[in-house]
Amino acid sequence: MIPTKEELFNSLAARHGVSLQKKLSETTIAVCGLGGLGSNVAISLARSGIGRLLLIDFDKVDLSNINRQQYSISQLGMMKTEAMKDNIKCFAPYCETEGYNVKLNEENCISLLREAEIICECFDNPECKAMLVNTVTENYPDKYIVSASGMSGLHSPNKIQTRKITKRLYICGDGESDVSVDGTLFAPRVMLCAAHQATTVLRILAGEFSE
Repeated sequence: MIPTKEELFNSLAARHGVSLQKKLSETTIAVCGLGGLGSNVAISLARSGIGRLLLIDFDKVDLSNINRQQYSISQLGMMKTEAMKDNIKCFAPYCETEGYNVKLNEENCISLLREAEIICECFDNPECKAMLVNTVTENYPDKYIVSASGMSGLHSPNKIQTRKITKRLYICGDGESDVSVDGTLFAPRVMLCAAHQATTVLRILAGEFSE
């Protein structure tokens, strides 16, 4: 039996506190890219009780994704946005999810990200990362951006950190590892970086970071 919205809220509030859970439930977060980082970020935020997620990716679930991304074999060939919406619905049925099957660029991200309070940059392409951060910074200086850099290989997990770059920009990762050099992406290290991103979002909302 599916719990009511009130029952699920009360369950989360018992863990997080009523006032914080109310804030989480009223927040819109954009997850840009639903690969190894984004699929894990989206699931962590949905489980934490975020009320609305904007899920943005233009790709389909591929066999090469299964080793580190939060999709199942049965979802091969599905658009990642639709697969992620289905997955989230299984454990957070009242989380509002909106999927956009588009590749973000300087023009469309201005409108697509308008309602997001915090934007999670979860791309694997350096140019796309830079485009998103620069475009959001220039057009939405009051929005927070939680980005990522460096989570490849089997380097020490303790090197994954969160750094505050500017008042509204945070970067998670080791800041140095590169898949083109390491040649590997393993689920635990990618998930660690994604966990840093999701935790940073929650800390921002909880007021844990000073201005």
